[in-house]
Amino acid sequence: MKLFLAGLLAENNSYSPIPTGLGAFEAEGIRRGAASAVDPGGYLSAIEAVRLVASSQGWEVTEGLFAAAVPLGPIRQLVYEQLRDELLDDLRAALPVQAVMLMLHGAMTAEDCLDCEGDLLERARAIVGPHVPIGVELDLHGHVTHRMTLNATLMVAYKAYPHTDIDERAAEVAQLTIDTAERRIRPVTAVWDCRMAGSWPTTREPLKSFVRELQALEGHHGVVSVSHTHGFAFGDVPEAGARLWVITDGDEALATRLASDLGRRLWALRDALHQPALDMDAAMRRVAELPPLPGAGPIVVADLADNPGGGARGDSSFALQAVLSRGIPNVAIGGLWDPGAVQLCFEAGLGSVLALRVAGKSGPMSGHPVDLRVTVRALLEDHAQTAFGSRSPLGASAWVSTAEGVDLVLISRCQQVIGIDLFTGLGIDLSSKHAVVVKSMQHFHAAFAPLAREVLYADSPGLLTADIAALPIRHRDPNFWPRVADPWSGMLS
Repeated sequence: MKLFLAGLLAENNSYSPIPTGLGAFEAEGIRRGAASAVDPGGYLSAIEAVRLVASSQGWEVTEGLFAAAVPLGPIRQLVYEQLRDELLDDLRAALPVQAVMLMLHGAMTAEDCLDCEGDLLERARAIVGPHVPIGVELDLHGHVTHRMTLNATLMVAYKAYPHTDIDERAAEVAQLTIDTAERRIRPVTAVWDCRMAGSWPTTREPLKSFVRELQALEGHHGVVSVSHTHGFAFGDVPEAGARLWVITDGDEALATRLASDLGRRLWALRDALHQPALDMDAAMRRVAELPPLPGAGPIVVADLADNPGGGARGDSSFALQAVLSRGIPNVAIGGLWDPGAVQLCFEAGLGSVLALRVAGKSGPMSGHPVDLRVTVRALLEDHAQTAFGSRSPLGASAWVSTAEGVDLVLISRCQQVIGIDLFTGLGIDLSSKHAVVVKSMQHFHAAFAPLAREVLYADSPGLLTADIAALPIRHRDPNFWPRVADPWSGMLS
């Protein structure tokens, strides 16, 4: 028995002016065939989780293309088609197969395709026919479209945000897909459109308890799996927004009823889920007002509007300007994407003092550049951080500090902050800092929260503004909360 395994992942921001080209995939690593088992980049642990499930039941795993890109604007159409067709050619070459598993995102768009996952799944289904199960692992921030649901046998999304359960969900999808192929289950899916948009951490209530309740339903009374996605608020596509879906073992009525009940419950939690971010000035006022407290750990501030994990460039200057204007000492900020500044630091050399213009260079949403006099404290040719169980390259990087006590981590590869080693790998002691500003929305939380005195979420005029209701819309239905108070028009009581 053979399982075909492949992956194509991108989260594309409709509002980013920078398109996703082939280089964006090559920078993250395009893996082909069995080579992915040796050097799969961030897929290593998830691939191994699938292999362990398959081998324990006597299944062979044949791998096809694995490719992912850092979030940017829509993929160049020819690039998407090239990667899509390569994956599909791998599937054809692997035939006959008894099952297919695909690791996808859900918010992948190209210039002429607003539902890349639906397109890919439809073509895969045409290759394997109606009876071979296709299992899909999705990101919590993916969209769930009718085309996806029609062509996938089952879909399971990450349940945790930050995404600490990717391997666990991969193993779950593998097991359910094999169970389907061996006719132990007959998956039936019902999807509920919650008519909501947002991004809600599962590390805090009420979503934390809600997710536990979803998991408690699984494996009992015919319920196979329960998933929910937030959607990607910055993906302007027709079927955007939060969805909840239930997979049962052959019981369509149960799936429909339970999806409706749980979807309504999630809708009822909307006000509690929505915890507005502070504006950057208010966040820094809070940082300035809190007195130093040795041993308590730093105040961690998430610069969420400049999160490279959602398509921003990680080089906005708003947080840095707020720190400098308030004269807040003993603050670390990272990782600022500024390859030009990094190059100048390398040319100046370790220990050098130089005038350096940093941040605010990639466009209007990044603010104005800031001119500083800095000391070069550390240089690394090939810096990296821990991310999702693997090492995420940051390229040539520099730690520089100002006389006012501000430490900056400058990186050459645009990445959101996930691991504390983005700072500590260069020698910065976070425990001694009054505050740490991270270019991230939520994935930093798993590593930073345990050492934080307090965590603040700060908004700014960046690309990923917290005011999603004000985003311009061309394709999606504008009838969603919080854009409108009651998108149900009286349908829910």
